[in-house]
Amino acid sequence: MMLGYLLGRAGIKTVVLEKHADFFRDFRGDTVHPSTMQVMQELGLLADFLKVPHDEISKLEGQFGTTSIRLADLSHLKTPCPFIAFMPQWDFLNFIDSQGRRFPELQVHKKTEAVELMKDGERVIGVIAKTEQGPVQITADLTVACDGRHSLMREQAGMVVEDIGAPMDVLWFKVGKPEGSTDGVFARIQSGQMMVMLDRTDYWQCAYVIAKNGYEKVKEGGLDKFRSNIVKLAPITRDHIGDVRTWNDVKLLSVQIDRLTQWAKPGFLCIGDAAHAMSPVGGVGVNLAIQDAVAAANLLFDKFGNGVPLLDDLNRVQARRAFPVRATQAIQVFVQNRLINRAITDKQFSPPLVMRIVSSSPWLQGLTARMIGIGVRPEHVHTPEAKRAG
Repeated sequence: MMLGYLLGRAGIKTVVLEKHADFFRDFRGDTVHPSTMQVMQELGLLADFLKVPHDEISKLEGQFGTTSIRLADLSHLKTPCPFIAFMPQWDFLNFIDSQGRRFPELQVHKKTEAVELMKDGERVIGVIAKTEQGPVQITADLTVACDGRHSLMREQAGMVVEDIGAPMDVLWFKVGKPEGSTDGVFARIQSGQMMVMLDRTDYWQCAYVIAKNGYEKVKEGGLDKFRSNIVKLAPITRDHIGDVRTWNDVKLLSVQIDRLTQWAKPGFLCIGDAAHAMSPVGGVGVNLAIQDAVAAANLLFDKFGNGVPLLDDLNRVQARRAFPVRATQAIQVFVQNRLINRAITDKQFSPPLVMRIVSSSPWLQGLTARMIGIGVRPEHVHTPEAKRAG
């Protein structure tokens, strides 16, 4: 949606395909970081964007048993919005969709699923899409795969995936939230357990971290024990833990970290999770995908006028974004292996020395805030808004 918006805004005919009737998807991330809101400001959308219901958090804190650790303080970042906004991603996407309707060059086709790449020799020339009216062919000078970590399009293009690995999975469930209640704790670790809670206004979206492939072992312990563990971790869930009625209310999210060795082939480019699946650590996946979109638009918007983007043009997108992806994934792997894996396996786990040092130093909290909120090599909008007659 972001790449479609940027290209449509620049006057390039762009079609975005969404296979569902809407953007509502339970597993989509909620965190909108300062780097993304900087892009919104550069597009002139920030004031309206902030009118969309959301929650704001500037200080990230973890609870290790009875010990509180402040991991980052974003309040001093020199950005338009020195905080993380928690906004359901379907609201984010609906906002971009509604704002993009003023650009006639941008079309968003819902209930339209890309199922097959069309090729002319080695070059991708579009897709065959499945619709309620039957299959349609959509030709394009450039086809961009934004279809996630299980991308069908990148599979059909024969892209090579490098698996980085992750020692954990996540159990995803909802617990009702009493009206007016709040909680500034972002992550909780206690007695070999870890959980992150996202405030979605009238309920908590909970992410309970488990060892890789450990879901069956959790289920063997029984639902009552699982619910009891949640309440011990987060007493604020006590009154509504009954919302987890059966194991059907608990969804397994398999965590993976990977990246493509090459993001592009002639006429074809992958960005976002289709190019690099990120761990949930830091909640940065959404924001890296948006940075990819901004970089791709910046590098490619002027390549459509007198021809088509060449493979060298597409490779510049990877060259621009590969270092931020690798650096962020390296940090995620470090946190997973040195912190999270120990936290969920060691019942006597206590905050590591480095975290206690960060918690005691506002300056270091500013550094971690910049890494989480701004990231490595943030992108800025360089695409123009096309002028229209009349």
